[in-house]
Amino acid sequence: MSAPDTPKPAIGFIGLGSQGGPMADRIAAAGYPLSVWARRAEALDPFVAAGAAAADTIAALGARVDIACLCVVDDEGVAAIVDQLLPAMRPGSLLVIHSTILPESCERLAERCAGAGIDFLDAPVSGGGPAAAAGTLTLMCGGTSEAFARARPLFESFSGAIVHLGPAGSGQRAKIVNNALMAANMGLAHAALAAGEALGVDRTALAALIKQSSGRSFGLEVYARLPGPAAFVHGASLLVKDVKLLGAALPGNAGAETLAEAASAFLDGATGRNLSGASE
Repeated sequence: MSAPDTPKPAIGFIGLGSQGGPMADRIAAAGYPLSVWARRAEALDPFVAAGAAAADTIAALGARVDIACLCVVDDEGVAAIVDQLLPAMRPGSLLVIHSTILPESCERLAERCAGAGIDFLDAPVSGGGPAAAAGTLTLMCGGTSEAFARARPLFESFSGAIVHLGPAGSGQRAKIVNNALMAANMGLAHAALAAGEALGVDRTALAALIKQSSGRSFGLEVYARLPGPAAFVHGASLLVKDVKLLGAALPGNAGAETLAEAASAFLDGATGRNLSGASE
């Protein structure tokens, strides 16, 4: 007789937005027992209809799961949830942060988790909602090798490339560099197409040409689809946050400043605010 399959760990997921929602869908579809929580109870309805269990509170979710995943927007949101979640989690469970936050925040969280006998990973993602739905997200992970190995089968339910980069905070460091480069590439595409128009070159034709030439980038491809920077206001707001996270992690660093400068004109136009003063 063959040995029975090992039961899948119970998963909790908080942050069911445009990216987290499809991630949770993929987790449930892979057969993991899934519990979900949201501030608005009605946001849970489609997940419950698909078989997930709704948790009444953050603490109730934490008490019932083996792995708790957070995919909320920023440091403040992560801190507010973790303060309620962590005391309820069992020793031996695992906390995973998919949000993009300061690397130092993850280092502090890893220390808190270690004190409670809980494993920790920061695992920010790249690719957005469509990649989450397709199961092709890129996952950038920081934490112990043991925690990474433990979480990898879960991550494979919604990710393509899954990379362990080092200790806690390493995933965040890679993510904010990646996103700052994306913002800079979009800023450079903004400048390049404006220069082309100033020279009398048709914008659409120039963008199509560059996509097939040495100046191509993913940032150009995204930018060329926009009728104007303001059409990217939601994505630009997230990129502003990530560019500023890199600046906070590397104050005065020439590389970080160069990326921010390249991105600023586009991000200013998209958000209607000055990137250099976004934290004021």
